[in-house]
Amino acid sequence: EQGLQLLELGGSVEEEYIRIARCFEATRQRCCRLEQDGRRAREQLARVEAERAALEVKLKHARNQVEVEMKKRHRVEAELEKQERKLQLVLELLMREPWGTDALSREQCSVLSALAGWRLGAALAPIRRSSAVDESCQSLLSHSDISYDRTEDDV
Repeated sequence: EQGLQLLELGGSVEEEYIRIARCFEATRQRCCRLEQDGRRAREQLARVEAERAALEVKLKHARNQVEVEMKKRHRVEAELEKQERKLQLVLELLMREPWGTDALSREQCSVLSALAGWRLGAALAPIRRSSAVDESCQSLLSHSDISYDRTEDDV
């Protein structure tokens, strides 16, 4: 009887071992899949970090370029304003001096008068912007909205 019980027990133990071995194999396969997923995720993270670093470099260059262009623009606008003032003074001098109007024909005087009026109106107007730059979308892309804060560059 004990022998039969051992045989019956041995058969069920053997089935239990097989079931446990199948569970271990399923767990091992799941671990392998998770390891592969982890490897792929690390590779993707490395690619994304490299792309982010490249974009940060481009952003830094773009910020520097915008800063340089804004400085150039301010210098050119100041020079334009200076030249307009000189022109206005010359026009006023020509219009005021009797010898200036005598030397000029009536047509030249009318052109100078119109030009003087136009320039004076332009000088009294707010700072004029270059016509090559479309600034009609200032609410969307105003240069005042651009952050030139370099503290983020250190991160």
